[in-house]
Amino acid sequence: MDSERVRSFGIVGAVYVVALGAAIATGALLGSHSPLLTVLVADLVATLVVFGFSMAFANSSMYDAYWSVVPPVIGLYWASALPGSEGISARQALVLLLVFAWGIRLTLNWARSWPGLHHEDWRYVELRENTNAPYWLVSLTGIHYFPTLQVFLACLPLYAALAVGTRPLGALDALAVGVTGGAIALETIADEQLRRFNLAKQSGEICTRGFWAWMRHPNYLGEMGFWWGLWLFGLAAAPDWYWSAIGPIAITAMFVFASIPMLDRRNVARRPGYAEFMKRVPALIPRRPPR
Repeated sequence: MDSERVRSFGIVGAVYVVALGAAIATGALLGSHSPLLTVLVADLVATLVVFGFSMAFANSSMYDAYWSVVPPVIGLYWASALPGSEGISARQALVLLLVFAWGIRLTLNWARSWPGLHHEDWRYVELRENTNAPYWLVSLTGIHYFPTLQVFLACLPLYAALAVGTRPLGALDALAVGVTGGAIALETIADEQLRRFNLAKQSGEICTRGFWAWMRHPNYLGEMGFWWGLWLFGLAAAPDWYWSAIGPIAITAMFVFASIPMLDRRNVARRPGYAEFMKRVPALIPRRPPR
């Protein structure tokens, strides 16, 4: 690893430590009367800290790892907030194990491909160049606070599973394990297939390896499946929290109506034949490729 990447990782790591400190201080000020509200406010404060450093370094990609780093921390806090709990329950252990597996894997996948602070995600570059509003406002609302709130909504079932419900493990938990674990496996394999393709590809080529021959965005399908799996855990623990499906619904809507169309438009512009590829290969619903 070159010195520039080492320096960049050190800076991002230090920024996240400062953000965590700000979140802990916020939680101490608010107290533990409402773990849900405490996490929301602390999360918003931590995001504001990351945003401040993003502006200082003129790089909104400072925020990118936040998506996968924060849920395990939130999960640990909520697992300690279950009233009358003594030690960790089987469901809590299972859910935390899966959330940490997801978070560590996704963060490592980001770190493996991140060039460093000299690079900014192409989506942010487009926003910076094309927006009519002040970029700091676009970055604060669209790049930082919007995904933070999306993830917080998606973590509502995590709160139900870790800090509300006390029902014993059952068949729905088994289904949740299958969906969540399967989603993590799908993301892991799809990302590795894409990484190997990118290492060997020629300019303009389209990945049709493995899962990518069956659908255009298998990694996004895995990401959506992970959050729906957490909702199943929440439903198993506290059925009255069925409404927390607003979390995975929000994540699904973001990918279907924003992330996927944006990425498809970019690929059409940069890769000859991608428009035809889109006609043959569905975005998310797997279809067996023709022989």
